[in-house]
Parts: sequence; structure tokens; C-alpha cells
Amino acid sequence: MVMVESTMLPLGTTAPAFSLPDVVSGDTITLDTFADSQGLLVMFICQHCPFVKHVQEELARIGKDYGPKGVGIVAISANSLQTHPQDGPDNLKAQAEDLGFTFPYCFDETQDTAKRYTAACTPDFFVFDQGSR
Repeated sequence: MVMVESTMLPLGTTAPAFSLPDVVSGDTITLDTFADSQGLLVMFICQHCPFVKHVQEELARIGKDYGPKGVGIVAISANSLQTHPQDGPDNLKAQAEDLGFTFPYCFDETQDTAKRYTAACTPDFFVFDQGSR
């Protein structure tokens, strides 16, 4: 197993814009989706990662606990389907439904959003306050 360390955006960075499909609802999710949120948690996760599997139930609980308190939450999977076919939208949707995710789970097919966020591994988390969106 190859270990890759997370990278960090500098504090105070504005959340990079994105427009991605939610694998569950089919809706397009953007930063504007979270315009009324008090903060935003962007999680880069995937279906196959053993580290994500270890925390996925807690991620679902975070959504249930903090979503109603006004925190915007979005999960994004950006793995290549050539190297990780198990991380395709259908499997991501099954993961979200099995775990009861209450937040959008988006598929970043081009990996452009992951690159803008400097997401280097899964899970990788980015938190923005209301003024950084």
C-alpha cells in the first residue's frame, strides 16, 4: 500500500469553486448549494479506501449531527475509473445509501476539483468558515 500525505491549503484560502453531480440525487452541487451554511466541510473520500472504510460510519454521523446545525457538508470522490473502477458513481451511491449519508456525495470525473483543493489522498478534509466561500 502506498502512503500519500495530505496537503493543506493556506489558512484563509477561499473555497475553490466546483460544479459536480451528486451520485444519489443526480443534482448538480456547487458552492452556492451551501451559501446559507455557517461553514463548509469538504471531504474527499472514496468507496474502496481502507482508511475511509475505517471512518465512514463516523462521517455519516457527522452529517447527521452537524448538518442540522447549519454546517454544509459535501463528500467528493475523484478517483480514476481506469485505476479504481470500484469507485464509480453506482458504487458511491450504494455506499452513501448504505451508510445513510445526509450530505451530497459527488463524483469528480476529471479530478479538476480535487486538484483545485490540493486533495492528495483519501480521506482528505477541508474546512471553510462562512467568510471563505
